[in-house]
This record gives sequence, C-alpha cells and structure tokens, in this order.
Amino acid sequence: MALSAKVAGAGLPSFEPGWVWLVGTGPGDPGLLTLHAVNALAQADVAIYDALVNEEILDLARPGCRFEYAGKRGGKPSPKQRDITLRMIELARSGLRVLRLKGGDPFLFGRGGEEALALVEAGTPFRVVPGISAGLGGLAYAGIPLTHRDTNQAVTFLTGHDASGLVPSAIDWQAVAKGSPVIVMYMALKHIERIVDRLIEAGRALSEPAAIICNASLPDQTVHETTLEALPATVREAALQPPAIVVVGEVVRFRALLDSQVPLPSQQRIAEPAPGDASS
Repeated sequence: MALSAKVAGAGLPSFEPGWVWLVGTGPGDPGLLTLHAVNALAQADVAIYDALVNEEILDLARPGCRFEYAGKRGGKPSPKQRDITLRMIELARSGLRVLRLKGGDPFLFGRGGEEALALVEAGTPFRVVPGISAGLGGLAYAGIPLTHRDTNQAVTFLTGHDASGLVPSAIDWQAVAKGSPVIVMYMALKHIERIVDRLIEAGRALSEPAAIICNASLPDQTVHETTLEALPATVREAALQPPAIVVVGEVVRFRALLDSQVPLPSQQRIAEPAPGDASS
C-alpha cells in the first residue's frame, strides 16, 4: 500500500474544500515531514510553496495537485507577501483545498503568523501544521545538540535581518550576548560581520566556538566550524551562500564526538577549526 494511502487511512483529519493549511516542511529532508504534512499533500488541490521547500516533497502530493511557486530569495525578484496571501484567500474561496508549504516551521521566522492573521481577517478557515525548524533539525544533522545540561539552560533564536533587510534594530544585543549561552541565527550571512561586531562589543568571547550549517539536512549539507571572531572570514573565504544556520556556543564542541554518528547520505563533512582552536 502506498504511503499516502496508509496515511489517509490513519484517522488523520480531512482536508475540507475552502480551507487553507499552513504546513511546515522542515529543513529539507522529506523524512522529517510530519504525518499531518503528508496527509495534507495527499489531499490538496493546489500547493503554494516557498523557495526552501525540497522538490522531493512536492513529489509526494496527490496526482492532479497544482503547484504555484511563491519563493522569496534575498536580492532576487520575489512575490509580494500581500499577493501571496490574497492568492491563498482567492483559491480557498473558489472551493479548493489550498496547501501553503513553508520551509522549516511556519511560525518561526516563516511569516506564517502574518498569513494566519490575514486568513482570520478574511474569514478563511485554516489549520496550522508545525514543522521541524532548521534551527533544530539542521543542528541535529550537523551533530550539534541545541542544549546540553553541562553547557546551557537557555537558547536564543534570532533573525539576521528585519523587515527592512537591515540588521534588526529591535534586538537587545547586550542582553543576548550576556544572557544566552547558545545563539542560533537564521538568515544571518549577509550581515554576519555587523552581527559578530555587536556580539563582541557586548562582551561575547572572540574565541567562542561557532558553526555554519548550509543546506541543512540535505545530501549536500556542509558544516564549517570556526570561532565567533572568524565567522565573517569563514563566510567570505568559503563563499558560503544561503540557506544557512549559524550557531554560537559551547555546544558546537560536541560535534567532534557526535558528527560521525549522524546518518546523512552523501554528506560533505567539512570541519574547519579556526587557528589555535582549543579543541585541538
């Protein structure tokens, strides 16, 4: 029996006509989809998907499902958020089962909250299906535990740019630098030099372990280990490109023990300790 048929018979909710489902697809590996996500794919009439949604995930949709691309990538022509939202509402009002596919989790730097509020305002019924965020799944696939009781009891997630595209001005960098043992940064490569400067100015140690995970959870995932101070140079010298997750904190040191235990087909295992790394 096909997976979609098994899922459909597992007592999962029916995708009703006129509804929108906001579904997180995780960091990329189709194996990290939830059953609710697979169930949605098996029933949807039309799927509006973001740039970071793996095309292998689209292959799981039912035959006849229509796809509409709504990806946003920095520095490239992209659909306006308002247009995407209006399109979802329009399709739902025409009686279709509208699947909004988003990379990671819809409510973690995914603008899912904005879309959900717009659906409420329009009177369009919807369901939210959480997904595994790259800040969780990407670190795990890199062999870096997000928390460990010997190193941290707190984690901070932050975005590398605000709505204007600049370094977020609303972030209290002093509080983050002093209060969070582990910092996970989304969409931070463009402004990594300024972000690092602000963390160091706020008292963060230059030699603190850091890592950059590109294409998290995919076969071409790469992981670059470095230090906080050397993050900008690592990005430049390796010509790293999004999508990428940056993590700063002592948990990065666990990768030396855990990375070889993480099963990731065809992964390029890249470790680049900074000169004078204390772990050597």
